[in-house]
Amino acid sequence: MKLKILKDPNPLLRVKTVKIKDPLAKDVQELVLNMIETMYANNGVGLAATQVGSNLRVCVIETEGVQYVLINPQITAKSKIKVVSEEGCLSFPGKFFPISRYKEVQVRYIDENGKASKLKGRDLLARAIQHELDHLDGMLIIDRVKKTRQPKIKPNDVKNKK
Repeated sequence: MKLKILKDPNPLLRVKTVKIKDPLAKDVQELVLNMIETMYANNGVGLAATQVGSNLRVCVIETEGVQYVLINPQITAKSKIKVVSEEGCLSFPGKFFPISRYKEVQVRYIDENGKASKLKGRDLLARAIQHELDHLDGMLIIDRVKKTRQPKIKPNDVKNKK
């Protein structure tokens, strides 16, 4: 069943998720299937549970034809190198922002079959993992956008014209 994706400024997007105790529970498995369907229906690379109004710590990602279900994910290692790239979000349709992310990350999680797993991602997969885990922590893409500093104007810089 396709789910409704919450859009900013919905306060539910700011909810920090809770760990899933039983990854094989019927409600968790249904949520995962519905999230996958919703992600594909919206041409997304990833989708976090908070984006569909759930406070469970789960996200789904698909890159290069490989689908990942990350239950209770936690980043365990990051590269020293960061890369800035344009990034979009299903909760901000049609908008893209320059975001700095680690080029490589390693994540520990439980898969949809209840098996403890590790995944090393680089480039787009690493970016997607970081993006979706931000959602699971109640952080949005706009929180990562560096605000452009505007030059301050001093009173002496403004000349009165008569």
